[in-house]
Amino acid sequence: MKITDVEVIELRTPGWTGETFDGSYDNCLVLVHTDAGITGIAEVDSVPSVIKAIINAPRSHSHAYGLKDAVLGQDPLNPPAVWDRMYDLTSYYGRRGVVIHAISAIDIALWDIKGKAEKKPLSELLGTKKRDSLLAYGTVYPLGETPDAVRFNIDRGLKRGLKAIKIVADPHWRYDLKKTELLIRTARQHVGPEIRLMCDAATAWTEAEQGLPVVPIFRDNGFLWLEAPLPIDDLAGHARFAGQGVPIGGGDLGLTTHFEYETAFDVGKIDIAQPDVTMAGGLTELMRIAASAKQRGKRVVTHGYKSNITIAANLAFLSQHWDDEPCEYSTSESELRWELTNERFPLGPDGRIKVPTAPGLGVSLNTKTVAKYRVG
Repeated sequence: MKITDVEVIELRTPGWTGETFDGSYDNCLVLVHTDAGITGIAEVDSVPSVIKAIINAPRSHSHAYGLKDAVLGQDPLNPPAVWDRMYDLTSYYGRRGVVIHAISAIDIALWDIKGKAEKKPLSELLGTKKRDSLLAYGTVYPLGETPDAVRFNIDRGLKRGLKAIKIVADPHWRYDLKKTELLIRTARQHVGPEIRLMCDAATAWTEAEQGLPVVPIFRDNGFLWLEAPLPIDDLAGHARFAGQGVPIGGGDLGLTTHFEYETAFDVGKIDIAQPDVTMAGGLTELMRIAASAKQRGKRVVTHGYKSNITIAANLAFLSQHWDDEPCEYSTSESELRWELTNERFPLGPDGRIKVPTAPGLGVSLNTKTVAKYRVG
């Protein structure tokens, strides 16, 4: 089997301005076609027009290929080999950042092809499947600036059947500790002791001194982790949060490849790697990140705030992962979040999502949604 084409489709919700931190209102689909008539699908949580340019670019020289040029004619049934080829042939201008985002999409699509060709779900291709469902956790954003707003916004997640909720900090948290404590305690009191709570600081603090006083509040209210407390480049600042009684997560806001995650583990002292499979290097690199984490006694909890394509990839990985970690379940109201695939992932009464059992990713594109939001 050979790769014959790589197709990039840009999607965008009409009127979307991109002024808030929500990547679910546009999308970049990547389809890898083969001479066997099998097509793999993927998406990227990045800038669609940039991804398209990286994939379609003509080669500049021997280590500055466009990705389509790098993969045409290659065997799609060996994703790690194709990954290494893409990485090498883009090393002059890639190695990290947005080029890895584009590599991620092609890699996911290749794994989808491999699963379809072998008539196996990805959960069985990536390792020994250990579980048939995963606990879902939903991100509530924005949280609100009053107790009533906190209760209202958290109810959006509870009404979907979530048993685990991640609240998101706001920049005003750095200025008013008393108000911040009120909002955090309101969240815990509203959901009760049985619902799991986490917090995404989303770099609400610009320096460790602003965030460290809040950590005991999270600890006292039973929060399972605190992610992205600072801009990711401030690894020394991240390290100051270590050992304070609340596990620190990081990486979802920009880290790519196991090389960067190893630095975050060793220098930033993060407890939990939070790679986005569509950005960090695809499923091939996600397995490498997991190996680095396991070697260091760290955890992996994947990020995912796009569509059911990303959820399917995360479910496949987490189903064979050594720990029963939760799967992020976007609560975005974007139609692209919910309608891009024909398949749905409804939550069970226990708040868990069933792992797909169909070959490959186990999802297919809703052609009506693609046509409705297609750009160009």
